Amino acid sequence: MKEEKLNIFKKIGLWWKFEGQYYHKDFINGVKNLWKWFPTIWKDRDWDDSFIFDILTKKLKNQADYIGKKDRHTRAKRDAEVMMTCVRLLEKVKTEEYGIEHFDYEKSDWDFVPCEDHPGYSTLEVNRISENFDDYFKKYPRQYKRVMNGEINRFNRDITELTNDKHNIAMEIAHENHERARKLVFKMLEQNIEKWWD
Repeated sequence: MKEEKLNIFKKIGLWWKFEGQYYHKDFINGVKNLWKWFPTIWKDRDWDDSFIFDILTKKLKNQADYIGKKDRHTRAKRDAEVMMTCVRLLEKVKTEEYGIEHFDYEKSDWDFVPCEDHPGYSTLEVNRISENFDDYFKKYPRQYKRVMNGEINRFNRDITELTNDKHNIAMEIAHENHERARKLVFKMLEQNIEKWWD
């Protein structure tokens, strides 16, 4: 019985030494975290990948800010820069910036036309007014070359059909760029995430 009491006091003493005396700081940090994360969590939904990107982006921004400001090791500033590069890439992937970039190089009229066979339904008709895809292709020469060689062909089009339509080429490049950005951000995370600590 006496030994059990000693064990309880010993456990309490160890708890106080390693955790208890810092409990008030942990509580304050917890409240700060609730305040900091509330807007992100409030808007979070479970149906879309963009919400995963929002949470990951928020965490990376917070950690980059913390590690960059504390600057406690030789790589701290560089680690913060890499984290912010991941944040910028995540934003581009989330908004599909690369996937829709090719639309900046064309002007089109979009019109919803009622279906004759299905009353109450419409089809989308796109009429291209003008395009400047050559400038887009100059921006991404390697991807352009890969499409023209048939290396990139997501929709399995006949190579002649694909390479004779500039819009199809631009779409292939856009999809490729989006996929490359997504893979790059997760590769950067894979290679660095375990080094990001303070």
